[in-house]
Amino acid sequence: MTRPDNTIGVLLPRDIPLNDLVAYARDADAYGFGELWVVEDLGYRGGLAQAATVLAHTRRIRVGVGLLPAGARNVAFAAMEAATLAQLHPGRVDLAVGHGMPDWMRGVGAWPASALTLLREYVGALRALLAGESVTTDGRYVRLDGIRLDASALPEQVPDVLAGVRGPKSLAVSGQVADGTLLAEPVTPEYVRAALAGIAAHRPHRLAAYNIAAVDDDPRAALAAARPALEPLGDPDWRPHIAPLDFHAELAELRRTSADAREFARAVPDEWAARLALAGTAEQVRAQIEALFDAGVTSAVLAPAGPDPRAALRALAEVL
Repeated sequence: MTRPDNTIGVLLPRDIPLNDLVAYARDADAYGFGELWVVEDLGYRGGLAQAATVLAHTRRIRVGVGLLPAGARNVAFAAMEAATLAQLHPGRVDLAVGHGMPDWMRGVGAWPASALTLLREYVGALRALLAGESVTTDGRYVRLDGIRLDASALPEQVPDVLAGVRGPKSLAVSGQVADGTLLAEPVTPEYVRAALAGIAAHRPHRLAAYNIAAVDDDPRAALAAARPALEPLGDPDWRPHIAPLDFHAELAELRRTSADAREFARAVPDEWAARLALAGTAEQVRAQIEALFDAGVTSAVLAPAGPDPRAALRALAEVL
């Protein structure tokens, strides 16, 4: 059983077949998951369009957009879209804003000289606009001249704005300006404690955590299903996730000496893999989730592993 203030959610896979998208969301709602997070990755489907669709086809599940790159959308127009979703589906919308993957953002000509400054300005302005304030600011990136949402467009329940970040400086900004932080996978208790120390929030602050997850009566089969998701972990962007672990140096060396990411993922020892993914029987995965809650996670978001998302989701529902 989870604590009343903790939630188990699921991730909508970015590459889910279109015919399964709505069915997957309805399944997640029916199984009793507390949250459903949609992904906005470059080249896949848009986050706001997915959120609108699954909100319209589900009954009660809360839907998060994770995440909107700050450099991709004017903040006033992003506020309009978010407010509309929150009006139509009161109390069921969360937003995460982040830097976006640097290579993707450079590829579309939207990587700023100071990603931290942009994030700080953007999140502050977005939260103020959603709260109905008139915003005038002449920042380095965000410039608004008396912009506010009309009273007819304001939601009764203002959606939370989380910062989807991972590095220490970005975590500190999240603690200062956001309602919460969204951590990408893998999230271990060690990483949670390090992230919270960096966030250092002085007011209530949510912490949502993505993790690759697989449930099977055979723990070895579950770990095998989750293992391919370990492929990116040797890349520099994932260093903050790995650095708090006692085997981080050995993991980095393994990646350095592996021919490619696939070979690296296959070579990761089972003991390490079992700490980098939520994989095992339903009871084992529940214990891992409770450890994340104990460390400070408020929303454990399970990303289903395996070729059949709906079958994986059905198995993950056993942890509830």
